[in-house]
Amino acid sequence: MTVDPRTPVIVGVGQASERLGEPGYRRRSPADLAADAAREALADTAADSITGTAAVAAAIDTVAGIRQFENSFAGARAPLGRSDNYPRSVAGRIGADPARAILEVSGGQAPQHLVNEFAAAIAGGRGEVVLLVGSEAISTIEHYAGADDKPDFTEHAEGSLEDRGYGLRGLISRHLAAHGLTGAPAQYALFDNARRARLGQTREEYAAAMGALFAPFTTVAAANPHSSAPVERGPAELVTPTEANRPIADPYTRYIVAREKVNQGAAVLLMSVAAARRVGVPQERWVFLHGHADLRERKLMDRADLSASPASVLAARHALEVAGITARDLAAIDLYSCFPAPVFNICDGLGIAPDDPRGLTLTGGLPFFGGPGNNYSMHAIAEAVRRARSHPGSFGLVGANGGTMSKYSVGIYSTAPAPWAPDNSAGLQAEIDGWPAPEQAPEADGWAAIETYTVRHARDGARAGIVIGRLEAGGRRFIARGEDAALLDLLTRGEPIGARVYARSSGTGNRVTVTRERMDELFPPPPLVLPDRYEHVLARRDGHLLEVTINRPQARNSLHPMANDELDHAFDCYFAADDLWVAIITGAGEAAFCAGNDLVYSASGKPMWVPKNGLAGLTSRRRMPKPVIAAVNGYAMGGGCEIALACHLVVADDSAQFALSEVKVGLIAGAGGLVRLPRSVPPKVATEMILTGRRLTAAEALGYGLVNRVTGAGKALEGARALAAEILDGSPTSVRVSLQVMEETRGIPDVIDAVTHPSDAIDDLMASEDATEGVTAFAQKRRPRWRNR
Repeated sequence: MTVDPRTPVIVGVGQASERLGEPGYRRRSPADLAADAAREALADTAADSITGTAAVAAAIDTVAGIRQFENSFAGARAPLGRSDNYPRSVAGRIGADPARAILEVSGGQAPQHLVNEFAAAIAGGRGEVVLLVGSEAISTIEHYAGADDKPDFTEHAEGSLEDRGYGLRGLISRHLAAHGLTGAPAQYALFDNARRARLGQTREEYAAAMGALFAPFTTVAAANPHSSAPVERGPAELVTPTEANRPIADPYTRYIVAREKVNQGAAVLLMSVAAARRVGVPQERWVFLHGHADLRERKLMDRADLSASPASVLAARHALEVAGITARDLAAIDLYSCFPAPVFNICDGLGIAPDDPRGLTLTGGLPFFGGPGNNYSMHAIAEAVRRARSHPGSFGLVGANGGTMSKYSVGIYSTAPAPWAPDNSAGLQAEIDGWPAPEQAPEADGWAAIETYTVRHARDGARAGIVIGRLEAGGRRFIARGEDAALLDLLTRGEPIGARVYARSSGTGNRVTVTRERMDELFPPPPLVLPDRYEHVLARRDGHLLEVTINRPQARNSLHPMANDELDHAFDCYFAADDLWVAIITGAGEAAFCAGNDLVYSASGKPMWVPKNGLAGLTSRRRMPKPVIAAVNGYAMGGGCEIALACHLVVADDSAQFALSEVKVGLIAGAGGLVRLPRSVPPKVATEMILTGRRLTAAEALGYGLVNRVTGAGKALEGARALAAEILDGSPTSVRVSLQVMEETRGIPDVIDAVTHPSDAIDDLMASEDATEGVTAFAQKRRPRWRNR
């Protein structure tokens, strides 16, 4: 057949590796390993002139690099240093000077995605010769991180860099992390346990199936010179817990999870047919991309079925469809195998038996060949290309997985000439994005059924359970954690999926255990009585008035979790006490009311949480049936401003300043400031404050209606007490009912509808003792004696 000159072909692949302590070990950096692989890829082209390899290198117009783990998320450390322009560091080592240098987003899908992307670019005339490279030197880095003679991998490479960022949008969840779902083993364990329950298998049966799945992988890895663990193991050995094969996250032991301590690099060279002919690459080296697809799964908690990833299966099916073949036509298969779940998922979806004689790996898989960060599939592609050349006309599939079965890219390879065929991934993605998602319960309370689970095992033997469940009331999905013996016994014996458990939410997240009584034993609610003293807060009663003072002047009254918890308890006590009718919140000293979140504490790495009721126990409190006055002395910055906004009334001294300053430190006013400020001051003023961190003086705040009263310097608390006295002069029942009706009608846009809104609170008021006392006292010309009932 006549081949279009712009048809993309893979013309060279290369791999490099080294193992600690073995002959030839040279402490290669990631850039060194990638360059070694790139040189092999250049040589693999078999360009036919004396200067062939140099000519190919000179023809490269784009180098795209895969991120190392040490540059895959914000705050990642590089103990031995790293290149500031990885693609150009590699290019410089092989004599290439590309017009473009690209650093791809993170994720195991990245190598195959780049092949798909740049094959399309070449077919569209937007490039001609593209080198893809990736590598990890995690084994070397971890070994030498604390050594005196450690190598220095720091380097600077001149030239432009298109850094695409980490690509973690939708993959990182503070809510899931707060419940211990941070590492890949625990996340993937949820999928395998859900699949086990769907299949109706016992723990023992499923463990045997995982062992049987991966035992052939070890055989392939043992024969691969680039493997990090070239040891053949039997099915039972892989899944039987031992000292060397310790449990990681049920149902996984160490042998069947991805091995990241590797020193491996790989490279793939793509070019147009026209370029291949120009630099003299023989046609027998050409491998065509017959089919391809790139799809993204729903967020973990939005997936209807946690036992599978239909988006990944859809990607594999679509790539086969684009290639015009079926799974039966494949001669070689490499399925991403960081854990059993993604392998089983594609096998289930395509009807491939886990013991298919064709095998499911070309390298040996991530637990045995190795999991070089985001770059594993570059090695799989290299092996697929070599297999295609050794079996001309055959077809090979590479499935590349990123995130938590979140991003899936597929390629179908063959030496059989084929025109470039576009895919319909965009259309399929729109379909996926429209799939229905279960309703979620961020705060879970009540009886529930377990949907899936895992138990995390620490090296010291500590265990922690993670449960995804559905509430009996309404069926909403939630995540929770638990460490008590009763729950762990349930999760590690018998069949926990479908079991009835009890959930309770708090500021530290959702907890789950076996019964409500057990929950009360584990987390007894604190008595709603103000203690004699708090550690970070002062609480003072004066008749029917409660004064609450944030007592951290050395930190400008900024709040850490412990201070928030004490404030939350103080206000719980206030709202529960019939004899407390008005509360004031202020800050100790004259410098600051509250400087918001304690950023020094946040940066310390210590546990972070906020009460369910929000900062100071106020910003997320749904019911505030009695008045709270903010006495603002000095700075009310960030969260401090949000606390003031959450109060019913604000009194400020003339030194006070108000600001939502979160943008200055890379955050947002997420404790209500983005919502309350535009409802409190003119929208344009609010927008300016939110986007620039602009500070309002007390006088400006008064003018905009953010503040009720302004006092002299140092007199905010005195002014708040005067305002409280005026409120206390009225009926506490009337005050409460007034606040309730105002709250009930806040969201009713039509004035008459709001005025005529029926409220039980008004009926309760008219039947109250205070209503009778007020009218009687007026008639008798005496001061009323309020009873708050």
